[in-house]
Amino acid sequence: MIETRLLRQFIAVAEELHIHRAAERLHIAQPALSQAIARLEHKLGCTLFVRHPRGVHLTPAGDAFLTTARATLSTLHEGVTQAREVAAGIAGHLRVGSLALAGYPHLLQALRGFRQAWPKVRISLLQQPSAQLADGLLKGELDIAFMRHLPDLNERLHAQLILDEPLLLAVPADHPLAQAPRVRLAEVADEDFVFTPPALGNGFHQHLLALCERAGFSPRLHQQAAQMQTLVSLVACGFGVALVPSAVAQANQQAGVSFRALEQNPTLGLYMTTRRDAVAPPARRLAELLGSTTAPCPPR
Repeated sequence: MIETRLLRQFIAVAEELHIHRAAERLHIAQPALSQAIARLEHKLGCTLFVRHPRGVHLTPAGDAFLTTARATLSTLHEGVTQAREVAAGIAGHLRVGSLALAGYPHLLQALRGFRQAWPKVRISLLQQPSAQLADGLLKGELDIAFMRHLPDLNERLHAQLILDEPLLLAVPADHPLAQAPRVRLAEVADEDFVFTPPALGNGFHQHLLALCERAGFSPRLHQQAAQMQTLVSLVACGFGVALVPSAVAQANQQAGVSFRALEQNPTLGLYMTTRRDAVAPPARRLAELLGSTTAPCPPR
């Protein structure tokens, strides 16, 4: 193994073509530099310089090794710089998991601002339900996720509320409540409901059930849809009514659906979630962009 110090000493002599001037440039004694060059030649098993009274000149082997020495130090410098930038969160790879982003302009603006501020960070986006996002964080496949709060959130994960959005009632466009300014949830107690499966986000599922129970009824779950867009389409086709976050309503406007506000003004949180033991530096920087609007996750 050749030390980088030897490479720098060799380059100095090759550029100065004089041991004394190279020693002055390196701020070391001339005999020490001569010994270092001799040690390098011994390691390589070839002569790098031809000595003469007025200085030195490179042998063909020395000329070839000069190119290698410069390239090696340049690559090392680039590697050190990149490592420091990755550690500081200004370069590298950020793996972001999220629910559908279309209805969250604040989050999209933060991602845009992050890309402008730190263009050396490559961002990968993965859209999944909350339960899968949590699993991806725990497996180390994601650095940060924007998801619903899970009632059984693993203690290795840390969640912060970044948005508390209204829940709306989605009804078919020809429904008697389709033009009502506000709706009491109890008014649809006898209706069929379209829900998402509990396995995709048990917190969301349980939250909606609890809202109905507080309104005095247990919803009749007629159909399930794994995707919110499909859920809204089922409402449009008359399969039932649904409770959806306002972001879903904003991103899934359809002619056959009407989204109505609820008198109870129920809300649903969107949480920025990371692993407690391993927050990637780029994820920390993205969290800082959203930090002014975050709030602690409520106790479970």
